[in-house]
Amino acid sequence: MHTIEGDGRAAGYRFALVVSKYHEFVTERLQAAALAALSAAGASSEGITIVRVPGAFEIPLAAQHLAESGRYDAIICLGCLIQGETPHMAIIAAAVAEGIAAAAGATGVPIVFGVLTTNSMEEAIARAGEGPANKGHEAAVAAIEMASVAAQLTRPPSAPSATRS
Repeated sequence: MHTIEGDGRAAGYRFALVVSKYHEFVTERLQAAALAALSAAGASSEGITIVRVPGAFEIPLAAQHLAESGRYDAIICLGCLIQGETPHMAIIAAAVAEGIAAAAGATGVPIVFGVLTTNSMEEAIARAGEGPANKGHEAAVAAIEMASVAAQLTRPPSAPSATRS
């Protein structure tokens, strides 16, 4: 039996972060935690690109363009949606999730969903707090793992070794 899984090392991989500017007070914290996680795992700053987009709705298109470029091993999508008085947030959240999933499926590049969907600013700030529970950190860790998994899955198979009894 053969198991494929990521090794948690980011060295040698290239990452892009797509970060929404809307609710920037929160998304800056997500971005900082993602960058810290990438750095701690060995990613070089030269191997990281940050793309800032106006809002969460624009994240999937930017992520798809980045994935189609062939320059990145994984894309990290960071944004913040906060429930208001109308169902607007649910509509945007569904569109963003579907768009990110479609872009990943169309390109074969891991695209990680790190978009907060919260009921209040307080919840958003809590999910963007210090430490490994920060959702930006979690998204970066997932991207590192998936970059490694994707690399293993797309590597040409090695010939089985012949053994004699």
